Amino acid sequence: MSIPTTMRALVVEALAPDFGGCAVREVPTPTPRPGEVLVRVRAASVNFPDLLMTRGEYQLKPPLPFTPGLDLSGEVVALGEGVTSLAIGDAVVGGARLGGFAEYAVLPAEALKPKPARLSFAEGAAHGAAYLTAYVALVRRARLEPGEWVLVHGSAGGVGLAAVDMARALGARVIAASASDDKLEAVQALYAPDAVVNVTGGFRDRVKEITGGHGADVIYDPVGGDVFDESVRCVAFDGRLLVIGFTSGRIPTISANMPLIKGFSVVGVRAGEYGRQFPEKGRENSQAVWRMADEGLIRPHVHAEVPLDRWREAFNLLAERKVVGKAVIVP
Repeated sequence: MSIPTTMRALVVEALAPDFGGCAVREVPTPTPRPGEVLVRVRAASVNFPDLLMTRGEYQLKPPLPFTPGLDLSGEVVALGEGVTSLAIGDAVVGGARLGGFAEYAVLPAEALKPKPARLSFAEGAAHGAAYLTAYVALVRRARLEPGEWVLVHGSAGGVGLAAVDMARALGARVIAASASDDKLEAVQALYAPDAVVNVTGGFRDRVKEITGGHGADVIYDPVGGDVFDESVRCVAFDGRLLVIGFTSGRIPTISANMPLIKGFSVVGVRAGEYGRQFPEKGRENSQAVWRMADEGLIRPHVHAEVPLDRWREAFNLLAERKVVGKAVIVP
């Protein structure tokens, strides 16, 4: 196929609230350098860091202007010098830290994997960051054992729903938590967790009841705030409270005597940074996630597929907590 000299991309031109600095622009199509690949993007999922970057509130603060988009799927259309692991026409999934919300994207060849045949392009794009986060959190950081109780907060969101799916595939007993009964019904229908809990009005007693007084061995918390505070009160002895993020907007604090008295660990999770610090383990993590997808052990849920021109709809689905699973932009 011929590659156009320009393409449409969502560009962050200024850091502003309510995505006020974002617009779809016609920009030059990138050219792959040695070791890189040009991909015709078929789908790119919306992640919470993408939203934070539009306001300059994420750890990564790229210089303006930039195109966000962590996870994508598509077809290889050009190869940089020295790339032999992929061929033109290959259907691939993967991502970098930027660039997904565009018609074409350049990525390092090593950042791409063959798209599992079981997954559509949209499902492939919905897989990467969320499931990698779940894997690193549960396997690497929590060292989850089969049969342990896992409490997943924000279970209807992208990283939460991935954790429900991943924990079940790893043989855990899963409690899905959310503040919405409608979302909990959707989670139950999609992945059949062992129990669901509405956190409105508190959840400590309900978790203790479900676990026979034991408490949750692993608590997966992308919410923070009050949810973290109460999680401290229903984590099991020798439990692991995983800090994934702070979608509630409040970064909680904890007195050091609480982990001491209750014998639990507070564990930070940064899946991407884990791979950068431990490159070999990072490659193993990625391979494990895609192998599980290829074998049908895990499968992401795509809430909506939205054209690039309507990117704001996809962003708002996530920002307003309306999404179950992932919203995907289709350039």
